[in-house]
Amino acid sequence: MKNKIVLFLVGYVVWILLSWPLDRAHAYVGVVVVGLVAFLTGDLFTRRPHHFLHVTRYLWFGCYVPLFLWECLKANIDVALRVLSPHLPINPGIVKVKTTLKSDTALTFLANSITLTPGTLCVDIDQKEGVLYIHWIDVRSSEVEKATQLIVERFEKPLKKIFE
Repeated sequence: MKNKIVLFLVGYVVWILLSWPLDRAHAYVGVVVVGLVAFLTGDLFTRRPHHFLHVTRYLWFGCYVPLFLWECLKANIDVALRVLSPHLPINPGIVKVKTTLKSDTALTFLANSITLTPGTLCVDIDQKEGVLYIHWIDVRSSEVEKATQLIVERFEKPLKKIFE
């Protein structure tokens, strides 16, 4: 029941922000729509709703967004240079990387961050082993530790603070 209440509250705040300026009709429709979504999907939403009350998680997310955007910009430039300069190496392959993240949400964010960064694509996740398989446009190292350091470590620390 807690999950559904938290989902309703978060969803209603988002509804209000998206339908600004708020009027009575939008407020009523929001209660109905968000209430229906919370009722149908509340059990799937989160296993630990009390984590939404930790303000430090939001601060870490505020730090994560610029980090992700910076890494994405660097990767975009790298891929563009590889496309425009045929002399730059392209050494594609799939590498195995380890992660210490355990929660579904944290692993999903990590996989999406890797995939949204050009030049890398998360192919598979083995949650039990804490392993991700990444397709990399320029494999610099096939060693698990070195590949983990180059691909995963930059995202892992803030995601751990946010989701675990």
